Amino acid sequence: MTKLFHLSLIVLCCFTVNLHSQNTIKEASKEPLTIGDAVTLSSKILSEDRMLNIYLPEGYKAQDTLKYPVLYVLDGTMNEDFLHIVGLTQFFNLQYTMPKTIVVGIANIDRKRDFTFPTTDKSLKADYPTTGSSIKFITFLEKEVQPYIEKNYNTTHTKMIIGQSLGGLLATEILLKRTELFTHYFIISPSLWWDNESMLKEAEAYFKAQKDQELYVYVSVGTEGQVMESEAKKLSEILKRSNKKKLKTDFKFLPDENHASILHQSMNEAFKLLWSLKE
Repeated sequence: MTKLFHLSLIVLCCFTVNLHSQNTIKEASKEPLTIGDAVTLSSKILSEDRMLNIYLPEGYKAQDTLKYPVLYVLDGTMNEDFLHIVGLTQFFNLQYTMPKTIVVGIANIDRKRDFTFPTTDKSLKADYPTTGSSIKFITFLEKEVQPYIEKNYNTTHTKMIIGQSLGGLLATEILLKRTELFTHYFIISPSLWWDNESMLKEAEAYFKAQKDQELYVYVSVGTEGQVMESEAKKLSEILKRSNKKKLKTDFKFLPDENHASILHQSMNEAFKLLWSLKE
């Protein structure tokens, strides 16, 4: 009888503990984790809806007088480069002297269409059948994306852009043809082979024609084959030869990175060149 009583007491205690645990779980609250805004722009220029993923730094308040630089990320879809660039930005604000920064990721629909200029190369046209709309996309950035961000968020005059691969080709085209659209260009492993290197061949003349303005250009490449490596280096050399007094430019070769791994490490190195560790 005593054993039966003790056994019943143990079962009752276990039931009570389990019930308490269930009640504790039920009492836990849950809410969405929000780091900014997801905005759908109805673009008249592109004749389609485009998604912007927008990171707002800690403490951001629309009614504040504080203003923030803006970092625009090509390939800015949630499952592409947006989140890890946001993470780097937050880390460099926390541990380095990088100011709090708004990050705008421009989500892709057809990057081969948007990031390339027209080509007469038949093989490229066959491989990239939708190609050739970069000017339209640049106009979209200038006339719709930047005005929307500047109207709806507290921004400074600092506008940065990150582009890798075909995104690096587009960033190079903006740098050469519409330099004034951004103050900082991060050009990673640019696909300057496009159209038989026509952009690279014309780069010196394009850049010389641009007015001298406050500008930072960072070019980097990893172990990505002789063509891409030499093209990135040539672009950097053209920038250095321009002798523009207000231009600051850096080049980084990252031998331990390939085309798939380079972006994150390259931007880590770029941010280190611009901002120092906090004391």
